[in-house]
Amino acid sequence: MIHLVLGGARSGKSRYGEALVRQYTALGFDACYLATAQALDAEMSSRIRLHQDGRAKDDIDWQLVEEPLALTAKLKHLAKPGRVILVDCLTFWLTNQLLAQSPEAEPASTESDFALDFARSRHEPLEHWRQQRADFIQTLSILEGVVILISNEVGSGIVPLGELSRQFVDEAGWLNQAVAEVADNVTLVVAGLPLVLKSS
Repeated sequence: MIHLVLGGARSGKSRYGEALVRQYTALGFDACYLATAQALDAEMSSRIRLHQDGRAKDDIDWQLVEEPLALTAKLKHLAKPGRVILVDCLTFWLTNQLLAQSPEAEPASTESDFALDFARSRHEPLEHWRQQRADFIQTLSILEGVVILISNEVGSGIVPLGELSRQFVDEAGWLNQAVAEVADNVTLVVAGLPLVLKSS
């Protein structure tokens, strides 16, 4: 069972995902929280602590697993009957993938070298990411147990400035569409209120 939960920043999507987990733990499922965020600065550390504090106060006995990159492999390892996994979130995973595949270019000695490096920096990471996405989507269809995927809906605002920002929005949108196609249930959360988009 795959359940995709979409929503904007501070929409309540994570809280809704945790409420879904609680329904399964009431039936005897064990719960796994698969976190993809990385605390690379003080602001992100604060956001992560906010989520951790919230989980510490609930009645779910969470198994916490942190995996910023190898999400597909980790899901294959963790998923099993009688377990519910909450993945929070897919858009952090996308960010981590894109950044991991964008090493800083070596200084170019000629203008043509610079053009080649620029082309590689734009296209090779996307090719790698799109293969990762395809593997992930294929894996979702064979996972046992219940997997709840949290993802940001980033396409409802203005078109962002900057090529990298627009690229991220495009890739996040395509990822959400691909997951929604194979998911059993899809819910959009707005202002803390769930709107069912797809139900099995």
